[in-house]
Amino acid sequence: MITKIYKIFCAGVIGCGIAATLTSCEDFFNQESDDVLYAENEHLNNAVDTIYSVTGILAKLQTLADRTILFGELRGDLVDLTNIANKDLREIAEFNVSDDNQYNQPSDYYAVINNCNYFIEHADTALRSNRNENIFMKEYCAVKAIRAWTYLQLGLVYGKVPFFTEPLLSKDAAEEAEKTTKTLEEICDFFIQDLKDLPVRYNSVFPGYSDIRTVQSKLMFFPLSIVRGDLYLWKASLTGNKADYLQAAREYYDFINQRNGENSAYPTTRSEWIMWEPGSTEWTEPSGSLYPSDESVASDAEMITLIPGDSIPAEGHYSELRNLFTSREENQYYVSIKPSARLFEISESQPNCVLSNDGTSVFYAPKGLGEYMSGDLRLQDYYYKNYETDDITGQRMEYQYIYKYSSSSRNVHIYRRTMVYLRLAEALNMAGYPHMAFEILSEGLSNEVIDEKVRPFYPTVNDSITLNYFDFNDTRYEVCDQYDFIRDRQMAIDTHNMMGIHARGCGWTPMDTTYTFPLRDSIEFDDSKRAEIIAKQQVVIDSLILTESALEFALEGTRYYDIMRYALRQSNPGATMMKIIGARKGKTNYTNFNLANKTDWFIKWKNKVGY
Repeated sequence: MITKIYKIFCAGVIGCGIAATLTSCEDFFNQESDDVLYAENEHLNNAVDTIYSVTGILAKLQTLADRTILFGELRGDLVDLTNIANKDLREIAEFNVSDDNQYNQPSDYYAVINNCNYFIEHADTALRSNRNENIFMKEYCAVKAIRAWTYLQLGLVYGKVPFFTEPLLSKDAAEEAEKTTKTLEEICDFFIQDLKDLPVRYNSVFPGYSDIRTVQSKLMFFPLSIVRGDLYLWKASLTGNKADYLQAAREYYDFINQRNGENSAYPTTRSEWIMWEPGSTEWTEPSGSLYPSDESVASDAEMITLIPGDSIPAEGHYSELRNLFTSREENQYYVSIKPSARLFEISESQPNCVLSNDGTSVFYAPKGLGEYMSGDLRLQDYYYKNYETDDITGQRMEYQYIYKYSSSSRNVHIYRRTMVYLRLAEALNMAGYPHMAFEILSEGLSNEVIDEKVRPFYPTVNDSITLNYFDFNDTRYEVCDQYDFIRDRQMAIDTHNMMGIHARGCGWTPMDTTYTFPLRDSIEFDDSKRAEIIAKQQVVIDSLILTESALEFALEGTRYYDIMRYALRQSNPGATMMKIIGARKGKTNYTNFNLANKTDWFIKWKNKVGY
C-alpha cells in the first residue's frame, strides 16, 4: 500500500479505480480533466479509494506550497529582492500583481477545495469497524481541516473570493459558483462553524499512512485545533471581539495540551536556544543552534505541519524556495530574495543578555560585532553571506546561505511549535491577559508561574475561571532557571523544560532589565481602572509580539499576515501597514506603498477573485 501511495506523490494524480469527469470552466477555474478525482461508486467506503483520495488531495496541496511562503513574505518588511529576481516576484513585492503572474492562479486553490468538497460529500463516515469505531473519521476530519486552511489562504491572499462547498462537476456548476463570494471575515465565520463539532480527539489524531518519501505522513496534515485557532484569531483581529481572541487562545492551548496525548507535555524545551556562553569575553561564536527544524513527529519535535516537495525539478512538485533564497549550483549561486535592511535593524537593535559564569548576574553583549552577531542571535544562525573572486575575470561573486532553506530542504514548512506558542501569546494578550502573554515571551508557562505572576493581576471570578482552562501542570511543565544554562550545571534540574521565546536568541531574558513588562506591579481592583491599565499593557505586548515574530519567523512566510493582524488593531490600519512595510529598506529609506485602503492589501485576478 505504501508503495502505491509513494507513486501518487510521484505523479500527482490518482489511479486504481478512481475516475475523473470534471468539465473545465475556462478562465475562472481553468481546471484540467483530473482536477476532481473520485471513486466510481457513490461513496468512498473502502480503504483503497479513501486513502488514494486523501493522498491525491495532499498531492494537489503541493502546488500551493511555494506561494504560501512568497505571498506571506515578499509583501512584508523583512525581505528584499536582488537584481536577478524575476517579474513575478517583483510584482508581489511591489503590490502590483498581474493576472498572468505565475503565482496568481486561484484555480490551484480551487482544485484542492473541489477535491475536498467531493471527499467530504462522499466519504462514508458512518462505516464502523467490528469494534464500533468510525473507520474513516480520521480522513474526514483531516480533509475538513485542509479545506478550511486552503480557504483561509485564499482569503488572506485575495480578501474576497468565490465560495462553494459542493463539488463542482460541470461547467454550469462552476459558472454558478462564481456568483457567491465571501470575505475573509465570512470565511472565518463559516469554517469556525464547520469545524466546531468535530470530535476533539481528531485535533491531533491523523491518518496513519506511514512514511511517504522519507517524510512521516502525520506531518502532512493540519491539526484541527491550530486551524480553528487561526480562524478565531483572524476573526477577532477583524472585529476586535475579545471572546474570539479568548477562544483562539483556547484552541492553541488545546493543541499544546493534546499534542502528545493525555497527561503529557509539549514544552518549548531548554535545548532550543542559541546564546553566548556565560561569562563570555570573546565574541566569536555563540553556542546552540535552531535551524533548520527537524522534520520529526517526536514528542519534543518543533515541526508540526509541512507540505512535501519532490527532490528534483523533473518530478513536478519541486519547491523553488531553496533556489530563491540560497546560493546553489542549481541557481548558479545567484539568489532572488535576500534579508532586508529592516530585518538587520530589528535583529541588531535587540539587547542580548549574557549570564555570568555563576548565574548570579548578567551583562550585555557589545554592539558592532561582525557576522550579524550583535543583538538577537537567530539571524546569524540561519543567515550567512560570503564572496569569492573569479581567478580569471576578477569579478566578485557573492553567495548567500539561508539555512531555513538549505540545499537539502525540499519540503515547505507551515506550522511549528514556537509559532503556536507565539500565537497563543497574541490571543491571550488581546483577550485581556497581557501578563500571561508576556510570560510566554520571557520565561515560559507553568501553573506556578501563572499563580505567582499572572493571577494576582486578574482578581475577578470570571478571570479565575478563564485562567483555569490553561493548565500547565507543574509535574509536566517546569520553567528553566539560569542554572540550566551556565557551564557548571550542578544546580540545574533536569526536568526543567520551559523557556521564553525571546530567550531563544536574545540571552537570558528573565534577568534582562531592558525587557520588562509595563506597569508590572499595578494590581487594581476597580474594574474601570484595571481595564485602563490592561489596555496600556496590551499595546506594549502587542508590539513585542510583532517584533518577536520578526526575530523568530523571518523568511518563513508569516510576516505580512502578522503585520496585517497588528495593523487591524490600530486606529489607522492603512497608515500602520504603510509605515511598517515602507521601512523595508531601512527606517530612514522609506518606500511608499499604496495601502491606505484595506482592499489594497489583497491581490486580484481578472475581476473575478479579489475586491
